[in-house]
Amino acid sequence: MTRDLTHGKPMKLVISFAAPLLLGVLFQQFYSFVDTAIVGRYLGAEKLAAVGATGSVNFLVIGLCLGFCSGFAIPIAQDFGAKDETRLRHHVWHAVVLSAVFSVLFAVLAALLCRPMLRLMNTPEEILDASARYIRIIFAAIPCCVLYNMASGILRSLGDSKTPVFFLVLASLINIVLDLFLIIRCGMDVAGAAVATAVSQLISGIGCVIVMQKRFPILRLNKKDKTFSLKTARSMLGIGLPMGLQFSITAIGSVLVQWSVNGLGVNAVAAVSAAGKLSMFFTCVFDALASTMATFAGQNIGARKLERVDQGLRAAAILGIGYCAGAFVLVLLFARPLLGLFIDSQAAAQVTDMGIQFLRLNAAFYVPLLFVNIVRLSIQGMGYTRVAMLAGLFEMIARMAVALLLVPALGFTGACFANPAAWVMADVFLIPCYLHIMRSLRGRVLPSTEPVSEAEPEEEACLSAAAPVRPVRVR
Repeated sequence: MTRDLTHGKPMKLVISFAAPLLLGVLFQQFYSFVDTAIVGRYLGAEKLAAVGATGSVNFLVIGLCLGFCSGFAIPIAQDFGAKDETRLRHHVWHAVVLSAVFSVLFAVLAALLCRPMLRLMNTPEEILDASARYIRIIFAAIPCCVLYNMASGILRSLGDSKTPVFFLVLASLINIVLDLFLIIRCGMDVAGAAVATAVSQLISGIGCVIVMQKRFPILRLNKKDKTFSLKTARSMLGIGLPMGLQFSITAIGSVLVQWSVNGLGVNAVAAVSAAGKLSMFFTCVFDALASTMATFAGQNIGARKLERVDQGLRAAAILGIGYCAGAFVLVLLFARPLLGLFIDSQAAAQVTDMGIQFLRLNAAFYVPLLFVNIVRLSIQGMGYTRVAMLAGLFEMIARMAVALLLVPALGFTGACFANPAAWVMADVFLIPCYLHIMRSLRGRVLPSTEPVSEAEPEEEACLSAAAPVRPVRVR
């Protein structure tokens, strides 16, 4: 069930690997979509705003955890590309231990601090209690979220993009059933949506682990594999920490934008929540292509096939740009009826109009978002995780400028430009850095028949700030 991405036509490989990932992301967004739709239609715009108000702080904490998971999977993909099974299992064991420790730590701290964080974000008082109830359960279930994302990350590193999707689809269906039962039948309010999400994540994670043990001999660890090494742990943290910080740094900008939107009132919060969910649904293709490029770049770097990284990125860009054009047309034509899935009230007409404005402005900048995703994940797959962290800093600066300057001056219209500004700023940094990294590596790449040697420290400014802690095997 493993898949080697170091051989074959890049376009065909990108399509075949991304297709099941896209299905998984679509279902993931689908049950998030259903969460929001059920809350909005059965509990009202105020409760929809309560859930939406937690989005940025959720991204801040959960994103840190998911960044760690993505970072820990990078050396596993490189080991698989290099055909080093012993080192691969050694990295898998450390990924499991580190993920378990950090997920429990984050869950405890975040659950305790969720209400103060919501107050700092200027959450309207009328929705504060509901927001706190929802996000406290989400944070307490962080280990469930990490379990699935770490297991699926390991499987994707081995070229298996189908198994995680199967269990994600199953979990999505369970989530929808639990949503309806807990919110409508049991009257659990927004807490029902949070519990449904936590249970579905736990089921999908357990399913992935069972398959890993039964169907992947390469992942069956022996006693020697389970020897814990502080050196290996530090190396993996050196990769995972910048990726986690990248999510969190990006989220800080989102938190500031959410803070400014919260100050505009409940209608603005509800509009951003509904439109944001729809936009996430439309951008699933970018997530699938990005995850594909992380694995594609990681395996080919491990195999020292540098030219294939460029070829894979080019294929992903061609596919993505074609999709962006179609998505923009769909948003222009169907934004209002799609938003009607969340909001079913004549009194909420203002919320719908604001949501349409937000959605259309974001869709106009989907091409920059595409390149943020595929270029950043390609760089991460090669091991340069600190570049992603620096790109996150550019996103944060852009969102801060919008929150502090445009929103006070233009109101809700200013808030609509937060994401586009962040995407463009990230591309301004990421694309030149990618080109610089590739030029540098082409001058030092070793033939695949020669033994791998340690790299000399980078001398260039960009790479010295972003060089991977663990030497990339092409060097």
